[in-house]
Amino acid sequence: MSSVSQVNELKGFYKLSWLQRIGFGSGDLAQNLIYQTVAQYLLIFYTNVYGIPAATAAVMFLIVRLVDVIWDPLVGAYVDKHNPKLGKYRSYLVLGGIPLTGFAILCFWNGFSGSLLYAYITYVGLSMCYTLINVPYGALNASLTRDTDEITKLTSVRMFLANLGGLTVAYGIPILVKFFSPDGKINSSASGKAWFITMTIYALTGLALLIFCYTQTKERVVMDEKDTAEVKVSDLWTEFKRNRPLRILAYFFITAFAMTSIGNSAGSYYMIYNVQAPDSLPYFAALGSIPAFIFMPLVPAIKRMIGKKQMFYVFLSIAIIGMAMLYIISITPSLNTEVWLVLVAQFIKSTGVIVATGYMWALVPEVISYGEYTTGRRISGIVNALTGIFFKAGMALGGVVPGFVLAFVDFDEKNTVTQSAFAEQGILWLVAVIPAILLFVAMFIISKYELEDDVIDKINIEIEKRLIK
Repeated sequence: MSSVSQVNELKGFYKLSWLQRIGFGSGDLAQNLIYQTVAQYLLIFYTNVYGIPAATAAVMFLIVRLVDVIWDPLVGAYVDKHNPKLGKYRSYLVLGGIPLTGFAILCFWNGFSGSLLYAYITYVGLSMCYTLINVPYGALNASLTRDTDEITKLTSVRMFLANLGGLTVAYGIPILVKFFSPDGKINSSASGKAWFITMTIYALTGLALLIFCYTQTKERVVMDEKDTAEVKVSDLWTEFKRNRPLRILAYFFITAFAMTSIGNSAGSYYMIYNVQAPDSLPYFAALGSIPAFIFMPLVPAIKRMIGKKQMFYVFLSIAIIGMAMLYIISITPSLNTEVWLVLVAQFIKSTGVIVATGYMWALVPEVISYGEYTTGRRISGIVNALTGIFFKAGMALGGVVPGFVLAFVDFDEKNTVTQSAFAEQGILWLVAVIPAILLFVAMFIISKYELEDDVIDKINIEIEKRLIK
C-alpha cells in the first residue's frame, strides 16, 4: 500500500474547509490587533505619552517577561491536564479573551500618567491573559490535523490573517490616534485620550474575532484522557532537553521575534526622527505587513519547489538585503531625504521577514509529533508554552534593547520633532543593524533543523498506526 493511501485511510489526517481555515486564522488576526499594537507602539506610548523614561520602560519589559517564564509553563501544564466543556483548547479563546480585552484597553489609558505601579499591573495582566489565549491557540493548531500539506495551508491562511491584523495596526493606529488627538500627534502627552479610544476599538474587535474562531474550530488530534493526569510543569524542561528539533525551533523563535520586535519598536522613532516624515509612518508600518498578502498564499508552492529549509534561507537573505538598503539610504545624504526609497527598502525587508517568521509556526506541530513519536505523549500545551516563552523572550528584547539603546544615546522624550545625531544613529542601529545580525544567527540556527517533510510524514503515519492497533 502506498504512503498516500495509508495517509488517507488513517485517522488524524483531516482535511479542513476554507471556512475552518479562515475561522482558525481569525484567532491570530485577533491576537495581532493587540500583540502588534504592544510590539510597535507601547514603548513610544510609555516614553512620549505616559511619561516613563526609556530605561525604566526597558526594565519593566524585562521583568514582565521574567513573570512569563514562570506563568507560561503553568498555563501549558494546566491546558494539557484539563478538558473544559467548551473545548480542550478553544475554550480559552473566550475565557481568556474577555480579560485580555480589558487589560489591553487599560494599558493605553493615561489616567494614572507616570505611575509605574499602574503600568506594571496593567502590562503584567495583559501579558498573563495573552498567554492564556496564545498557548492553547498554538496547541489548537496541532489538534486540528496531522496532515503536513494541510498544516502548510492552514499556516498560510493563519499568517495571511495575522498580517492583516498587523497591517490594520501598523497603518490604522497612527491614523486613528492622530484623528482623535487634539494636536494631531501620536507622540505627545496630549494624545493620551486618543490612544485609549483607539485601543478600545481594536480590543473589542479582537474579542469578536476570538469568539468567531471558537465557533469554527474543533479539537480532533489530542492526548488520550488517561494520559492527561500525568502531565506536570516539569515536562516542559524534560521535553526541551530531549527533543532536539524543539530546542532548535525554540532558539529560532527567540532570535526571529527579537529581530522583528526590535525593528518594530524602533520603526516609529525612525520615521519621526531619522527620516523626518511622521506623516509617512502609516505607510512605512503598513509595508511591514503588505508583502504577506502577496507571498503567503504562494508559500505552499514555494515550499514544494525548493523545500522548507531553502525557503528559510532565501527569505532570510531577502530580509538582510532590505535592512542593508535601509542603512545605506539613511547614511547617504543624497538619499536619506527620499522617502520612497525608504519605503522600497522596507517592502523588501518585510517580504523576507514575513515569509520566514510566518512559516516557522508550521514547524510547531512537527516538533509536537516528534515528541509524541519518541515518548508516546502528545503534550501540545507544554510545547506551546515553551515556544511561547521563547517568542516572548524575543518580544521582550524588542522593548529591552531599544529602551536601553535609546537611554544610551540620550534620547530626548520631550522633543517630538528632532533628536541629536548620536540618538539618530542609535535608532538606525535598532532598525537595520541589530536585526540584520540576528537574521544571520537565525539562518545558522534553522540550518540545524532535521525534520524534513518526508521524515515528519513517516513519523505521523507511524503514530497513527500505533493508535489503531
